[in-house]
Amino acid sequence: MSRVEPRPAIRREEPTVRRERTLAVAIFTVCASFVALWPYTSVISAGGWSLVSVLVILVVAATGFVVRQLRAGRADRVWSTLVAQVLVAIMALTALAFSQGAIFAVIPTRTTLTSLGRHASEAFEQVQYGTAPLEATPALGAMLGIGFAVIAILLDQLISQRITLLAAILVATVGAMPMIITLGDANVPWFVMLALLTLFLLRHSIRHDRTSPRRASLGVTVSLGAAAIVAALVITPALPVSATWIGVGTSVQLNPSLRLGDDLRRPNPFTVMTLATSTATAPYLRIASLSQFDGETWTPDESDVQPLSDGFGAPDWADNIETVEKRTSIRVSGISSPLLPVPFPATKIIGLSSGWTVMLDNRTVVSESRDAEGQDYTVTTQTALPSREQIQAATTTSAAAASAAAADESDDEPAEDLPPVIAETAREVTADAATDYDKLITLQNWFRSQFSYSLEAPVDGGFDGTGAEAVAEFLDVRSGYCIHFAGAFALMAQSLDMQVRVVVGYLPGRPTDEKRGDESIFTVSSEQLHAWPEVHFEGIGWVPFEPTASLGVPTNFAAAATEGGSGAGPTTPAPSAAPSTAPTSGPELDRDQGGSSTADGQSLQRLDPTPVLLITGGALLALLMPALIRFVIRLRRRIRARHGDAMSAWQEVRDTLIDLRLPVSEAHSPRARGAALVQRGVDAEAMHVLVDAVESISYARTAGETGNLSPALARVTADLRRSVDLRVRVAAVLAPRALFIARGSRGSVLA
Repeated sequence: MSRVEPRPAIRREEPTVRRERTLAVAIFTVCASFVALWPYTSVISAGGWSLVSVLVILVVAATGFVVRQLRAGRADRVWSTLVAQVLVAIMALTALAFSQGAIFAVIPTRTTLTSLGRHASEAFEQVQYGTAPLEATPALGAMLGIGFAVIAILLDQLISQRITLLAAILVATVGAMPMIITLGDANVPWFVMLALLTLFLLRHSIRHDRTSPRRASLGVTVSLGAAAIVAALVITPALPVSATWIGVGTSVQLNPSLRLGDDLRRPNPFTVMTLATSTATAPYLRIASLSQFDGETWTPDESDVQPLSDGFGAPDWADNIETVEKRTSIRVSGISSPLLPVPFPATKIIGLSSGWTVMLDNRTVVSESRDAEGQDYTVTTQTALPSREQIQAATTTSAAAASAAAADESDDEPAEDLPPVIAETAREVTADAATDYDKLITLQNWFRSQFSYSLEAPVDGGFDGTGAEAVAEFLDVRSGYCIHFAGAFALMAQSLDMQVRVVVGYLPGRPTDEKRGDESIFTVSSEQLHAWPEVHFEGIGWVPFEPTASLGVPTNFAAAATEGGSGAGPTTPAPSAAPSTAPTSGPELDRDQGGSSTADGQSLQRLDPTPVLLITGGALLALLMPALIRFVIRLRRRIRARHGDAMSAWQEVRDTLIDLRLPVSEAHSPRARGAALVQRGVDAEAMHVLVDAVESISYARTAGETGNLSPALARVTADLRRSVDLRVRVAAVLAPRALFIARGSRGSVLA
């Protein structure tokens, strides 16, 4: 082992080249940080937070550039750059967010730390209970500034060390978090920017790697970048984090007319809404009510409106009526309409943009300039839950009085000369009922038990309409869909002198397997478009009923002994010819089984920490995957070396050199390489054991016993790691270069 391989000299860079490289690192740090920052503008309102984050990013990048220029060629350049960036970032954040009480407004004090703790607590509470877009508070701005200072420093260090794969993963993880937490749609432009950034980062890394063949690496980089862009444009819109929350590229052009047949008979139903609620079941959702009937059509109600911010007006029930409050978060993905789906009776809505107004008489939400498509909002409802005795004691509002009052305010002519069969059948069916409520329950159960649901019978029978003649035909055929049930029930209740209206909306959604904390996720399909009647009771308000056979949830209030309200929670059976008459709770009358939300303002976009933990764990796994793979390979070689496999041991020595950026040349013999490593400080005896074993395997006619080579291998690789600084050792563990460099494809390189 007398022959020693000469150590190549370290090539010094010209000042101009060095300046270009450090400037490129600073530019890429700023670009990567801005790409990571961009998605947060969609979940946080415009404000000072963005200025704080941008300034901190610029300061960190500029500090890195200056320090690298001043300490060029120094062995401690990495650590000095890191320390300088941390110190400058602290001073910048103190000046921008915590200047009160700081020395010269930039040096933090105990007062600064106290303020930091208070800001952190306020920001956490805002994120936990807030609704996107979050308000741009000083506390949230300060925490985001700190977060992006850390991210900018990490990106700067990774890019400067050409560990660009980890830098790209970090940008992707941070940037995707708003979409993951809020279950938002894929931001295609952002994915394109991420793909382009990754392309340029890879190109930058390979361009400045002296061991990389320029031509071949350029082709690989372009191919990777092109594939990333194609994936961003084609795959990402179809692969969101939560597929439940994705629109399908179509929407229902919704209007409040009752020509529902065509919509219900649409082929290929698709998701139009997604709900999140802490209750065991989802509510009915209304878009409009219709009170006036002229013999042929039901006319949508029109009444005074007021801005959504002014609320929904006074409640419609007496003080002795029990109520329950619940919240439902709604995301509309397939409805194009100026009418917003809401549960009843709504008392508060948050998360909507300006332009929406409240129609007070029916508590619906409308707009002259906005569209329901893509809206995310949370509705608070206050539902009256009278006991059965209370509602039996109440009387319905007179239909005649209500019609007279409506006629004074409307030009529509009331219906006259309805087919006699409607009133006659109503009196016959309810003859044995003593109270108004009992009459309506009897009527509801009669429809659900004596009729069948069908989309085709009205078409085949020629009564696919909303007029009085169609209702008369429906009572004879006893088969139809929701509009026939709702229209017939309404006209029959009206003939009994009860104030009634028909509501257009959607059945309760179907449950999914997804959860958001304690909230269940439901989807509403286009085929669940529905109509049902409501009757007004004095002192209680509008009470919904569900006469449609086999659909929805029939109304049935519980006796006072069970604390009033409804029975079991509602279910949504699929349409069938066999009606269900089991008395359960009615539309919007189900008692809250899951408890209320913890605070006002929780919505579908509530920032649940669970996805953050999952994505953080996934990101850490992705970051550590190269290290895990390299660990398994190293372990297998150690086991083989323990059994005397000299070539496995020698290959591990070679790969360790590559990981540590130490000189490797396939032209050197094992003896020459061993001598060079001994010169570098490797234990001579351990190196001699490995070299003799390799030469024995390679050159001896009859290979002798090599014995256990594992101790010698462990000593050699440990000495190699001690010969380089900590930065190189960490990089060798997290980003082992031997995984990505083929044998014989690289020249010599020095750490």
